[in-house]
Amino acid sequence: MPQINKVLVANRGEIALRIIRSCKEKNVETVAVYSRPDATAPHVVAADESVFIGEAASSESYLSMEKIISAAKDTGADAIHPGYGFLSENALFAKKCKDAGLIFIGPKPDAIDLMGDKTKARELMAKANVPYPPGTESAMKDIDKARQIAEEIGYPVLVKAAAGGGGKGMRIVHDPADFDKSVKAAKSEAKNAFGDDRVYIEKYLEEPRHIEFQIIADEKGNTVHLFERECSIQRRHQKVIEEAPSAVLTEELREEMGLAAVNAAKACSYVGAGTVEFLVDKHLNFYFLEMNTRLQVEHPVTELITGLDLVALQIDIADGKDLPFSQSDIKVNGHAIECRIYAEDPSDNFLPSTGLLRRHRIPAGPGVRVDAGVEEGQEVTINYDPMISKLCTHAVDRSAAISRMLRALEEYEISGVRTTIPFCEFTLQHESFINGNYDTHFVQDHYTPVVGSLYKNDKQDVISVVSSLLKNRSNKAEPNQTPQVADPSADNWWKNRIK
Repeated sequence: MPQINKVLVANRGEIALRIIRSCKEKNVETVAVYSRPDATAPHVVAADESVFIGEAASSESYLSMEKIISAAKDTGADAIHPGYGFLSENALFAKKCKDAGLIFIGPKPDAIDLMGDKTKARELMAKANVPYPPGTESAMKDIDKARQIAEEIGYPVLVKAAAGGGGKGMRIVHDPADFDKSVKAAKSEAKNAFGDDRVYIEKYLEEPRHIEFQIIADEKGNTVHLFERECSIQRRHQKVIEEAPSAVLTEELREEMGLAAVNAAKACSYVGAGTVEFLVDKHLNFYFLEMNTRLQVEHPVTELITGLDLVALQIDIADGKDLPFSQSDIKVNGHAIECRIYAEDPSDNFLPSTGLLRRHRIPAGPGVRVDAGVEEGQEVTINYDPMISKLCTHAVDRSAAISRMLRALEEYEISGVRTTIPFCEFTLQHESFINGNYDTHFVQDHYTPVVGSLYKNDKQDVISVVSSLLKNRSNKAEPNQTPQVADPSADNWWKNRIK
């Protein structure tokens, strides 16, 4: 019978810190690993032990299976939690952990491999009677036949990487004349990103909503869903704002999609926490998109509406324990929203913004949760994902959760880098979002960035600099004169000028 007393967290940033917190509450010891830039990062400070594993490049640190497994063995860890990203969906890493006598806190290698291959997953969904978009069930082998299928299902179509994710190796084709070059471009990008150039095609759904179901299963096959998350506010096919539950699902559709998610998990003998992602069209038809065989970035909104600790459940299941509840025990309590606070410039196509985090003052108050992986004075570099934090609010209903989020965004103070805070404020005040009438095209349909605008972050920088200058000037007294105190009205004048 497995027994987990010490967990090595094979990750960094907010997710590493979040896992460490759940471990501490379970009286499980923790080991952090870190690259050179992360030597003093919050997750390293919070862990009971820490091990240096390499330089800034992920290939030399957080993606090095050998170094991570060696660190676990050297520190006497029983298990490894991979978090999300990096090695979290790497079947070989899960197998290497098992071979080294370590518990991998995640699904079995076979499930990771099966659901990580989009074409294998589509074939499995067909057998499990889970609906998926029309298109090729397996990887494209004959471009002439694929072109014929595209004509049959009708344009626009999507060319997608079989081993893909995050929008890489994906092309939308509106015109049949662009089909061949789109396939070539998608194959090339897929090869560079995943070392695998296989692609397939499926019908491109217009006005699609991205709705996913959290599932969790134990070793005995007991499988439940923890309701849905709406993840349609995206830029470059990557999520920025999520909410739970979705504003568009009826109770009947929620039940139908939840059952499909559970069937998808059972079809691959899934164990642990995972997410089954669907696309929902404007007619409320839903289609299987993919399964993420790991903990999701946006898992906090599910925790907030269910009152469950998903990381604690992951650890218990990996330790051989049964699920402590059935489907009928799980209820939705209120509404939750998550805004991902990225170090990106929304006025410049969401390009990463690097620099010293000179100010980081997080919001607080009832129903506010902040999962941050960085602290004030820390450098935001180009080496890793530009996420600063995940800001979540929870309230009795959707309207109250939106109001609470707007209040929290207003309180949030960050300077030194541009962030997605202005975009989040724009979105939550937009009529389409307020009405729940939005889809994955929200950014391209509604968001027009004001290039060169003065952001709240910039205002804080100006106030800080001007206040400092005024105080310094007032204290530079002439010889034999009494230093003068800065006039507080001068600070107020500057603040009023830049509102």
